[in-house]
Formats: sequence, structure tokens, C-alpha cells
Amino acid sequence: MNFLSIDSVHHTYFSPKTATHALTDITLQVEEGEFVSFIGPSGCGKTTLLSIVAGLIQPTEGTVTLYNKPIRNMKKKLGYMLQQDYLFPWKTIEENILLGLAIMGNLTEDKRKEAYALLREMGLEGVETSYPRELSGGMRQRVALIRTLITEPQLLLLDEPFSALDYQTKLKLEDLVFSTLKSFGKTAILVTHDIGEAISMSDRIILFGSKPGRVHIIFEVPQPLKGLMPFEVRNHEAYPEFFQTIWKELEKLESRID
Repeated sequence: MNFLSIDSVHHTYFSPKTATHALTDITLQVEEGEFVSFIGPSGCGKTTLLSIVAGLIQPTEGTVTLYNKPIRNMKKKLGYMLQQDYLFPWKTIEENILLGLAIMGNLTEDKRKEAYALLREMGLEGVETSYPRELSGGMRQRVALIRTLITEPQLLLLDEPFSALDYQTKLKLEDLVFSTLKSFGKTAILVTHDIGEAISMSDRIILFGSKPGRVHIIFEVPQPLKGLMPFEVRNHEAYPEFFQTIWKELEKLESRID
């Protein structure tokens, strides 16, 4: 059975005077347990496609299915992590983490204990009664990850979740998110502008062309890099050559736009 299938997706944004073709003929398969990154020039439709996968936008044409069922019927199986943590500032960290479970009617004592265990695993023990303003950006993003994982989504959608962080925090959080998702056996799609981030975290990298957005080329991450922690990947001897390969393809695409 296919896990995630994106089949012949086209999308057009309409206004009273214009029609902007954002995506054309996107067909992709994502396997269970796989980590896939979307990269490409600005305006190539990466975030639009992620929003379609999330069921937030209905594509103009085509279908998206999870376990062969329409994605719009499977929203409870999805987790979304964005550039901003979107924690409620008037709620404690514990209340923020458990909010999704409460809304879904799944808040049990066992899930509460699981949330506390995740806080400990991510180095956040003792912050349960704190408020978001009392935590650093990296800590808040860890809280956002716990809030996402505690609802047990089968597919995580990550829209540039590290881009607002300083570089050192970003590298540490890449390692933490990568190891956490692997330990839980989660499937993830990451939208990023950072080639290094895509290489260090992914099994495959989808490079999109633009105007309209389309799949330009799919890169399989070299075997020596797979399974390594993201920081280790960036320091591996196979990393620079693979980075340059993707960089050159991206440069070609951007030169066509110019």
C-alpha cells in the first residue's frame, strides 16, 4: 500500500484579473519512514504543495492520498511545524503541549505522562509551568515539536522550522529533530531554502523549477551520508561534492528566472 501519493497535481491562483499557475503536473510518492525535502527557487510552489498535502488548499487538479484515502479525510494523521512556534503566550508550556490532545478529546493521564517524558528527552524538564516568553527560540521550537509529536501524527510537514534560529541553535535542533523522528519512525516532508539542511536530514531531495512550479530533478542522498546525524553529514567527505551538484542545478534554474 502506498503511504503518501501526490498524483498529477496542478494548482492555479485566481484573482479577478489574472490566473497564476503555481504548480503543474506534480506526481510524487513518499514512502513510510522516509524523510523528503523540497527545495527550489523562490516562488516555485514548495509551500503551496505542502499546504495541499496538509489539506489546507484543494488543488485545482489532481489528488493527494494517504494510505490511498483522500488527504482531506486524514488531517488527524498529520502534524505541521512552522518557522514560528505559534505557542499561545497566555498558556503554560504544559497547556500548550496538551492543547491538541484536549481538542481531539484524547487527553489521558498516560498521554500527560508521555508529554512529560518527551520534555525530559528534549532537555526541557522543569519548564512545564513556564510561559513561552520565558524560553529561548530553540526551546520554544522543541516545545512545538513535542506538541506535534504527542498527537501521534503519521506524517510531519515541516515548513522552514529552523530558519528563524541562530546558526548554532539551528544545527543542534536539526540533530534533535532528526534523531527524534527516526526513533519514532515518522515520515516527514521538509520545505527549506538551505541545501545543507536538506542534505543533512533527508533520504531524497526534490528540486523544483518555477513559473509554474514543477519537479525538476530528484536527488537520492548518497548512501555514505544516510543514517548519519545531520552535523556528521555536514562534516563527511562526500558532502561537499553532493552539495555542489545540487547547487549547480539550482543555479541553472535561477539563471533561467533572471
